[in-house]
Amino acid sequence: MAKKLNISLFGSCVVRVDGADGVEVKGAKHRALFALLATAPLGRRTRSYLQRTLWGSSCYDGGRQNLRRALSDLRSLLGVDFDHFIKCTNSDVELDLSLVNFLGAPGTGAFMEGIGIRDRGFEEWVASMRADVNQIAALYRTTPRTELGRPLPRITALPFQRIMGGEDLNVLGDWLAEEVCRSLSRSNLLSVISHLSSRALATRTTDTLDVRRELDVDYFVTGSIRDMGGRIVVDMDFVDARDGNIMWTRQIAGPQSKFWDEITTGLDGVVRAIGRTIADEAIAYVNDRPVPELEDHHLVIGGVSLMHRPTFRDFAKSRTLLEEAVIRAPMVAETHAWLAKWYVLSVFNGWTTDRSGDTQKALDASSRALDINPDSSFSLVIDGFAHNNLMQRMDVASQRYDTAIDINPNESLSWLLRGALLAFQDEGPAAIAAAEQARNLSPIDPFGYYYDSLSSTAYLAAENYSRALELADRSLAFNDRHLSTLRAKITALHFLGRGEDARTAAGELLRRAPAFSLDAYKNAHPVAKAALGQKVIAALEAAGIS
Repeated sequence: MAKKLNISLFGSCVVRVDGADGVEVKGAKHRALFALLATAPLGRRTRSYLQRTLWGSSCYDGGRQNLRRALSDLRSLLGVDFDHFIKCTNSDVELDLSLVNFLGAPGTGAFMEGIGIRDRGFEEWVASMRADVNQIAALYRTTPRTELGRPLPRITALPFQRIMGGEDLNVLGDWLAEEVCRSLSRSNLLSVISHLSSRALATRTTDTLDVRRELDVDYFVTGSIRDMGGRIVVDMDFVDARDGNIMWTRQIAGPQSKFWDEITTGLDGVVRAIGRTIADEAIAYVNDRPVPELEDHHLVIGGVSLMHRPTFRDFAKSRTLLEEAVIRAPMVAETHAWLAKWYVLSVFNGWTTDRSGDTQKALDASSRALDINPDSSFSLVIDGFAHNNLMQRMDVASQRYDTAIDINPNESLSWLLRGALLAFQDEGPAAIAAAEQARNLSPIDPFGYYYDSLSSTAYLAAENYSRALELADRSLAFNDRHLSTLRAKITALHFLGRGEDARTAAGELLRRAPAFSLDAYKNAHPVAKAALGQKVIAALEAAGIS
């Protein structure tokens, strides 16, 4: 498949080649050059126009040399991709528009906002374009685009309709739908429509088109409840509201006298299935379509899901999706927070080639999220996560997590990261309590391996090595590339007296991260100087890591 050039013209101008090995064009004049070509008829501008617009008309030879130098810089940056995208003649420069994806959309920011070029010709061109946005709006219609403006999938549960049995089943069916909505609302990845709204609609209709139109949801849960001779049976359907397809069905059933014992486990399974289905559907959806065709909520769900998958290719692609989500929804705090988390993981897991640069990008993104919404519990959590893991500022992290929990006691990630922080501070029992609270509050996150991984750390701090190993193994079964989990496994095995198994796990860690060393761990990890960190260091040394 041919590579694409992704260009954003509204808000901050962004120019980047797609793919895991894609590069981003940073220079202001270089980005402006692409913008001028991308907005030209057939993608073609004369050299004299580009020289005059970007470098002024006072010195023809100087402008010609500057354009030649700019094209040479781009050739060095893009390598073989330069000739893939750009064709140069003695008189013209042409961009192949068939290979361009226009990201974002008109109205998501000012045209060429903040580019910082003060040449008169360029400023006049920008002003003319801003005066008539319609002249470039057509660019965003060259590829069919879905309606923008909703960064998270919207979902609800309709009251379960009584089929057989007494009137009390109406109350039970309504309560079950309310519990589903309440559980779903704990996720940072879903927007849940009020149960009161779905109840009002259900009194009139349950037709899929009506639900889609009246509640504007992407998915909904519906079903029936009946009494079969003293046995309560609840049938649930999870429906894609776009086309009415039933994505799966579930049943909760049990004797009336014991039905309440069944309901908690049953509902938990239903809610987990919803989370997995939406995440899996998003990954399949984003893999089959170019970025401009993706609905906003697929960007966020797909980006977050790919971020937590085991391959680096998926991790790299998640950044492209999250960056596009930020471009489309620049005033939604949570999209900036998710992008901040991407950069934190990139640095913390040793995947970055620019540690200081990506550290700053993580802090900038989390700060931007809090600028937009200082009371966003999720953004507070991610800002604390960045300060703890990148800056080793446990005091800042602790304050952020506590504030997030004060704002939203159901913020599962804040409980999880608070548990990890308590483990770093050698408070094992408190760490376990926080980690278990997180697991209870977050039944639908598509990255349960991460919860298992940090819970393993909490149990290490409490010296419960058997449970720590169990959780580490369960986490690694889903993501065997997570270095923190591998370190937890090695530590648990060492203190369980299983030295040979610990050395095998150490070999796996070094295979995954050949550059890993004890010195790097001691210098970079926030727990290295704590008692737990010393245990990890002892275990790693005993397992053969130097």
